[in-house]
Amino acid sequence: MSQRYEYKVVELREKMLGGKMSGDRLEKVLNEQASDGWQLKAITAAEVKGRVGPGGVDGVLVTFERPTG
Repeated sequence: MSQRYEYKVVELREKMLGGKMSGDRLEKVLNEQASDGWQLKAITAAEVKGRVGPGGVDGVLVTFERPTG
């Protein structure tokens, strides 16, 4: 039987990262997710939609993976 996985995607907007892509903020997110068994799968630069108004802001999509069960 093959291993099954589940995935989680976390959006980090530039504003959430302190105006610049902060390594400290990203490290905190990675460690928080790792404590719940998630492993980093990918980081993708993206235009992340803001909560108000059209357009988006620079950000990253951080994808995590962990075995199900």
